[in-house]
Amino acid sequence: MYTVRSEIYSETNYQPESSENGQIVSKFRFRYPPPNDSDVAASVDNDGDLDVQRPLRGTIELEHSGATEIKLVGLQVWRGALLLADYLFAQRKELASKTIMELGAGVGLSSIAAAIHGSGQVYCTDVNLGNILELIRGNVQRNARLLQGQVSVLEYDFMAPKSQLSAELIEAIDVSDVIMAADVIYDDALTDAFVAVIEHIFARAKASGRPKCIYMALEKRYVFTLEDCDSVAPMYEHFLRQTAHKPWIIDNIPLDFPQYFEYERCPQLILMRINSR
Repeated sequence: MYTVRSEIYSETNYQPESSENGQIVSKFRFRYPPPNDSDVAASVDNDGDLDVQRPLRGTIELEHSGATEIKLVGLQVWRGALLLADYLFAQRKELASKTIMELGAGVGLSSIAAAIHGSGQVYCTDVNLGNILELIRGNVQRNARLLQGQVSVLEYDFMAPKSQLSAELIEAIDVSDVIMAADVIYDDALTDAFVAVIEHIFARAKASGRPKCIYMALEKRYVFTLEDCDSVAPMYEHFLRQTAHKPWIIDNIPLDFPQYFEYERCPQLILMRINSR
């Protein structure tokens, strides 16, 4: 069986340990943003010397897989989720009271990050392959001490007909202000289904009068093709083709916000903001 493995495991030591059910538990370390939004808080002590306040640090512990077949890649942690988590930390004040839904949440890292600073509701969704919903619930409970917000786990299968979506999920979509996703496009069929999901969410937003903003993080994965005689990022380019004529505004967000989590923020990372016209 052909398997794939997230590159981040070999780039950063997340102190992996074996879990009781044959998975891995890793520690994803981060620093808390300082209260005054400066990089390092500093003051002067009684002797007139500069007293630098070291940043507070925390750890999200996640149970996940170390390698999987393609259809189960959601059981791993990918770089886009860490970029999205950074952005959630950077935008913590703006998002503090928002209701947030994550699509294709994997093992739940970004949803947990959203609930660390936000006091609102976070809906963490994915299709239940590889018992992933139970894994997410365990990860939420494992990190409960960090959370200010409430995280609810729901199934959302991009491939399912809209008529088969649960009433609970539909209600969650309608009350959400912010939709987010990370590394959810890795084949054409899934990308097409994801685009249809965005269309459905915007249609419900228009009908309800409650607008949505969608954030999408991904890592462009390049391959060399003889057809193009060049290195191309086929999944990213397919997404751009499928959305080119949609009534949406798609902006690339500059990646100049602080990095709070430990990982390599490579040049291939992209963070998009999608709004309906």
